[in-house]
Amino acid sequence: MRDELLNETLFFDLDDARTKIANWVADYNTRRPHSSLKYLTPAACAAHLTATDDRLRKPDQLRGSSVVPPAPPGVQTGEL
Repeated sequence: MRDELLNETLFFDLDDARTKIANWVADYNTRRPHSSLKYLTPAACAAHLTATDDRLRKPDQLRGSSVVPPAPPGVQTGEL
């Protein structure tokens, strides 16, 4: 952001700075390809993601283990 916007842009007042920065952020986050996304735009990358995509975590892995292990036999759990 510093190299592409802040060092090269002349801001006339605070409102002008806010407008130019907001436009740059919108362009960067929606229309520009990113190397980390295999040079796709964020919108194009999001369109390819699905709930069954291999790159996403498998939800069954999360359901397999409980957060807290069960109480040992003979220990009262405080249930009514």
